[in-house]
Amino acid sequence: MKKIFLLTFMLATFIFSGCGGNSDDGKLKIVTSFYPMYLDAINIAGGVEGVEVTNLTAPQAGCLHDYQLTTEDMKKLERADIFIVNGLGMEKFLDKVAAEKKNLKIIDASKSDEIFLLKDGEEINPHVWLSVTYAMQQVRVISAELCALDPAHADAYKKNTLEYLDKLSTLRDEMHLALDNLPNKDIITFHEAFPYFAAQFKLNIVGTIEREPNSEPTPQELADTIQVVKSLPVKVLFTEPQYSPKAAETIARETGAKIFTLDPITTGESIPENENDYIEKMEKNMLTLVEALGK
Repeated sequence: MKKIFLLTFMLATFIFSGCGGNSDDGKLKIVTSFYPMYLDAINIAGGVEGVEVTNLTAPQAGCLHDYQLTTEDMKKLERADIFIVNGLGMEKFLDKVAAEKKNLKIIDASKSDEIFLLKDGEEINPHVWLSVTYAMQQVRVISAELCALDPAHADAYKKNTLEYLDKLSTLRDEMHLALDNLPNKDIITFHEAFPYFAAQFKLNIVGTIEREPNSEPTPQELADTIQVVKSLPVKVLFTEPQYSPKAAETIARETGAKIFTLDPITTGESIPENENDYIEKMEKNMLTLVEALGK
């Protein structure tokens, strides 16, 4: 009878504590796909007792368009209870993960009717976190899913979420105040990372330097971009810190354009990273745009 009672008690404890833990330390293991999702997760779950947040890819990995899972990545996912992803095709390896790790709970941060998607040709643009409003919605989605999967820590998740959303709301107000009424609105970005950002802050993307990162533009594409730059009243180009500025430098030499940097916030220096890194990098982007376009 004692054995039966003990077994029943252990089973009930597992059921009512939410997700179990795949490691000997009994912690709930949350893994995020790449840096923007990691920043969301540490703001929601970081510091919650009994919860561990790690990132799958190196903090310098950047966008995961062509990322190939490594053996070490698969080991991390084997130990994980929950996997938080951006979705929208950013993680092209996701179908493989879902097929091989059937017990892994996957949270798709972009699965929301409040996020209105933009397309690059026939493909959905996945860079939704660069709209502060949509970044806030991703935080809400992640938080709600974590509360459902791990009710034992729901109160802590909710408290952290409200605090982070308040910071993001303040950031959004600050950026609207600085950017909505800039005298110049036309920008040429490095690649197709900024349409959601531009839509939020009333900017017009009139050209891109590279259609895909790390793919050199063709001579015709370079010539076309040069002509667009020459037609602009304020000749500026925006590169990204994750990629070589070589093509932008070529265009600048031909047009006299000045080069600035906008950060899509896909990388960090290290992990664990500053939990306010999204906010600080967006503020830096704001100041860059004011300097470049506020003439």
